[in-house]
Amino acid sequence: QVQLVESGGGLVQPGGSLRLSCAASGSIFRINTMGWYRQVPGKERELVATMTSGGSTNYADSVKGRFTISRDNAKNTVYLQMNSLNSEDTAVYYCNLYVADTGVRYWAKGTLVTVSS
Repeated sequence: QVQLVESGGGLVQPGGSLRLSCAASGSIFRINTMGWYRQVPGKERELVATMTSGGSTNYADSVKGRFTISRDNAKNTVYLQMNSLNSEDTAVYYCNLYVADTGVRYWAKGTLVTVSS
């Protein structure tokens, strides 16, 4: 089993920055994709950014140029640096780990990010 623990959510003013972290523990395949999704009430969960263990990244168009994903493979931790936040970024952010070889996807519990003055 894999456990994902997030940290870093909270309240931030428009234009501000926030950094999310997600640490994975347990039986982790070396080759995997870690990333972030977000969801607001009444809408489907959407991809924010992902990063493979090899370093390839994928971003939603809405966050390109503002958010940066990174990871420390030695620590099995993924980060999301969020800059120039606006109200549309308000959501519950979920950390995700996906192992293509097994097709298994793991989710963290979610952390709330609120962008408001």
